[in-house]
Amino acid sequence: MARRNDHSRDEIKEMALAAAEKIISTEGAKGLSARKVAAAIGYTVGTLYLVFDNLDDLILQLNARTLDRLHDRMLEDQARHNDPLERLLQLGHTYISFADEEPHRWELVFEHRLPEGQQPPDWFREKVARMFALVEADLQPLASNRSSREIKQAAAALWSGVHGICILAISKQLDVAGVESVQELTQSLMSNYLKGFTNARE
Repeated sequence: MARRNDHSRDEIKEMALAAAEKIISTEGAKGLSARKVAAAIGYTVGTLYLVFDNLDDLILQLNARTLDRLHDRMLEDQARHNDPLERLLQLGHTYISFADEEPHRWELVFEHRLPEGQQPPDWFREKVARMFALVEADLQPLASNRSSREIKQAAAALWSGVHGICILAISKQLDVAGVESVQELTQSLMSNYLKGFTNARE
């Protein structure tokens, strides 16, 4: 068992988050516990809670890393396109691909619930808001006649639809419905919604 002074606070935090990511990837959210994380890094649970307020805090910070990775991936994939419509469609495809490649980490972001009456901290809300901001940024030039409120609402509606497809795909419900390609379904949802909202070209 390691001693507290073997590593700095930041090092223990990084070790713990990396261990938690590995546990999530192999066992899913149900397999994650403070005891398992502490054991994986060779420290006691007590030391872990000197770095994190509680398990909820650890999960929030783990989810923040996942959101950062997703955001970076979206920016990287978007950079291949100049046309706003293509950039929007790419966001949807990237989101679907990420959820398919890392289902347990993706699910944890949206399945984790804080204790009743407790709200996510502002820094975490800002990471979620960045996703919608990417959609809004490319919606604006396609729908210049729309108000900022309409664009914000459309971004939320569009993203909610793509998110719903992700949930159904991961739970295998789309297989039951006979959907052969999740990406084609996403393309259909986004292109048809955008066509109606922006009067986009065929």
